[in-house]
Amino acid sequence: MSDVLGTDLRVLLGPPGMAAHDAAYLDLRLGAGVVDRAADGPQLVSDRHNLGQALVLRLLTPRGTLADLGHAEYGSRLHELIGERKDEASRARCKAFVLEAVAAEPRVQDEVVELAFDLPSERPSELRFLLTVQPVDGGAPVSVGLGVEL
Repeated sequence: MSDVLGTDLRVLLGPPGMAAHDAAYLDLRLGAGVVDRAADGPQLVSDRHNLGQALVLRLLTPRGTLADLGHAEYGSRLHELIGERKDEASRARCKAFVLEAVAAEPRVQDEVVELAFDLPSERPSELRFLLTVQPVDGGAPVSVGLGVEL
């Protein structure tokens, strides 16, 4: 099996592959409930699950916040939607920001398979979408869901 998609520490809550939202805190979780840190150690995600986590982290990280670490272009511009009205213009900007951020992810093919807004599940000040991409190593597409607060 190819290691193109990599392995990393699990830093998002929920099942690997993940749906998250920008209000979800990031933590180096060692498991649900009481965990013996000495015995269990940090959890890892790899392959498709790592790609899902990487996409969510890239989308939730405001572009430019890692500039001091040498990654000025890492992240997305989704934070620019904060304070915007929920309308078709903000939805179009959201889509453009997502596509721009995903295009910078080297582990996915250039074309996004799908980017669909989930209107029925959105709260009044939120945009929710499902993003589906094709990993560069082939295999099944990877999907992540995200909610963006306005």
